[in-house]
Amino acid sequence: MAKLLGLRPKPSCLLLFGGEAAKKQQTKFFGGGEATPNPSRGKAWPHACYTMVIIGRTYVTFGEGTTHMSTQFNGKVALVTGGASGIGRATALAFAQHGAKVVVADMDEAGGNETVTLARAANTDALFVRTDVSQYSQVQALIAAAVEQFGRLDFAFNNAGIAGKQALLAEYPEESWDRVIDINLKGVWLCMKYELQQMLKQGGGAIVNNSSTAGQSGSRGVAAYVASKHGVVGLTKAAALEYARNNIRVNAILPGTIHTPLIDTFTGGDERILNQFVEAEPIGRLGRPEEAANAVIWLCSEGASFVTGAALAVDGGRLA
Repeated sequence: MAKLLGLRPKPSCLLLFGGEAAKKQQTKFFGGGEATPNPSRGKAWPHACYTMVIIGRTYVTFGEGTTHMSTQFNGKVALVTGGASGIGRATALAFAQHGAKVVVADMDEAGGNETVTLARAANTDALFVRTDVSQYSQVQALIAAAVEQFGRLDFAFNNAGIAGKQALLAEYPEESWDRVIDINLKGVWLCMKYELQQMLKQGGGAIVNNSSTAGQSGSRGVAAYVASKHGVVGLTKAAALEYARNNIRVNAILPGTIHTPLIDTFTGGDERILNQFVEAEPIGRLGRPEEAANAVIWLCSEGASFVTGAALAVDGGRLA
């Protein structure tokens, strides 16, 4: 396959091309292995689509009426909060490609439903539930909807988060502080609370929380964000110890600067600021949502069966 396409194998790369255009699409790599269009940021495609997947060093192709990339998660159910775009969307699609049924939660209904459409293109079932993760009643309803629809909950990726206002600590507005903590930290706690209750009933599961490199380092002007992401790491480690004997593993990922819509809230669309983010990455480029998604998939897989309480950096060496 690689010879036919004239491609060199590249690690950790996921490509999805849709519809008839996929048959003619040239695969153009840049920055270490991304191709356009990118499903974590792109348009919804028809259910019957051509899909090319390049992951690890394996090439797989599917024809119309796409089938799964693998069957390792067949019969499993995965929940992704903040699944309307960016890392959340990429992870939801990765779960779908591995055979899992997917529940997508977000405040963005259009984006969330688009992710569901893309997931269904992989011949799996998917559900969108509009959810504000800072509200316990909505989180309860989310878990209940997932179980009512699919009967169980095996994996959860607690990804929903916001950047918040940028201001020095002494000038930081209280309402902005509360909003960041409510979504980024309280939201992860609420999601884990009800996910764990369901996983205890069924005898196990795996949870991955999205922290950040800011969960292990400081950054000027975003104290609320930094505090919330440190808190996510603490919650992850505490929960991992509490439920290790219950066949429930709890881990976190620490993404570096990933090219997602969230980055625009930090850069304000300023190319000079974006270039500063690039320069701060030892690897010399921004990360891709699919690279973070690959880490989540691994942490949920049997390959990580002895891994719990970990905070896995996916950061191009930034924390090294």
